Amino acid sequence: MTPRLALRDITKAFSGNTVLHGVALTVQPGEVHGLLGENGAGKSTMLNILSGVLARDSGSIEIDGKAVQITSPREATAAGIAMIHQELQQVPELSVAQNIFLGAALRKAGGLFVDRAAQEAEARALLAPLDASIDVNAPIRSLRVAQRQIVEIAKALRAKAKIIAMDEPTSSLTPKEFERLVEVIAKLTAQGVSIIYVSHKMDEVFRVCTAATILRDGRLIAQVPIPQTTMRDVVELMVGRELAHAAHRSFATDKVMLRVQGLTRGTAVQDASFDLHAGEVLGIAGLVGAGRTELLRLIAGVDKADAGHVEVVGQPALANGPRARIKAGLGLVPEERKRDGIIRHRPVTANIGLPAMQKWSRAGIIRKALLKARSETLMQEVRLRPFDVTRPIGSFSGGNQQKAIIGRWLATETQIFLFDEPTRGIDVGAKAEIYDLIEKLAREGRAVIVVSSELPEVIRVSDRVLVMRQGRISATLGPAEISEANIAHNAIPA
Repeated sequence: MTPRLALRDITKAFSGNTVLHGVALTVQPGEVHGLLGENGAGKSTMLNILSGVLARDSGSIEIDGKAVQITSPREATAAGIAMIHQELQQVPELSVAQNIFLGAALRKAGGLFVDRAAQEAEARALLAPLDASIDVNAPIRSLRVAQRQIVEIAKALRAKAKIIAMDEPTSSLTPKEFERLVEVIAKLTAQGVSIIYVSHKMDEVFRVCTAATILRDGRLIAQVPIPQTTMRDVVELMVGRELAHAAHRSFATDKVMLRVQGLTRGTAVQDASFDLHAGEVLGIAGLVGAGRTELLRLIAGVDKADAGHVEVVGQPALANGPRARIKAGLGLVPEERKRDGIIRHRPVTANIGLPAMQKWSRAGIIRKALLKARSETLMQEVRLRPFDVTRPIGSFSGGNQQKAIIGRWLATETQIFLFDEPTRGIDVGAKAEIYDLIEKLAREGRAVIVVSSELPEVIRVSDRVLVMRQGRISATLGPAEISEANIAHNAIPA
């Protein structure tokens, strides 16, 4: 069978640093093909070359057995390639139909005016087999992430895409929305569309993919048939080593570090009360929209509570706002890392110094040498890769950005860490390192709260688990009670 897509001997270098070393990728018609590897393995570079964002230095691309030249996104679209990015490329204020026809509007006779009626009719026809409930006149910002992805798929189908690359398509989806995406993918492949599926979630890869290409450090490691391999084998090929699967260890003490009493904000969080102890890792689980992130933001002082209060080591945290909570010893590692956690174009050192710049200043002048020396010590501790604290933080992988944010709070001697989805968009190797860092914080006597949508992650890191449902804490599970079944039972509304 002639492959739908064949990339052969692809190489790419930036400033003399080779990031792809003769890599190959072969995808069959109607196949869901995983592109796997740790952050920094070369997956994004491969997709950028395929979608025309980057030019390859050497190698060839064939579609249906014919060589093609792709030097721009427009040429990629013309060749039948569509890219659905993790951060969707849409205009929030435009309607669904307008986003589908973005850059390719239908015109009325004469070509001066957009034919909105024709666009809306065609948009409905495209969406009907995917999700007929989507209103083509609704602004794209009003849709859930899962619906916005389906709009991107409809746009790809209108462009007659033969190959659709999906980059971390489920990073913001609920389990139910993932099931819907699986159904949509099945419809696409039944029509002969080939899917390139990039994900760090191995259970998803084994659910939807029939084959996978594995990269490591910019090199092709293996192409494997998913039904004939195991998850453990794939992970070891990705990271180049066997990952230790250590059992959870508890370092919790009786000392109360944080006391939350009656914390309330509208209906998002209602009457939340609990204690957090030194050396404890407290997991918070629940469905998307249950109030988990909202609770962390109230504790961190990002949002103002309508009622209730917070005590830190027995002292009321009376002052509102993030600055006061940071001074009290709390540090938030936010869910939206790129939006809320970093200044992308500033170096690691500047990002580490953000919460307490006065600590690194004298007479209003930043002591750069002091900040750099402390940053290097902390980044060695958290194993930043590559080890360069002068590099813009946005140029690092998600896992290494997360390490730098943790280092930021270590620099301020934070005692209470608030992690919101700490491993979102992070590969399996970096996940293990983040788990080790969380355990290290607990071992040192710090207190940790971890919000996560991944139940195995909650179970792996937690001493206790609070389950939230519709803005309220519905259950507190002790060590003997923590299980996926118990968490799910208390998270799902009756």
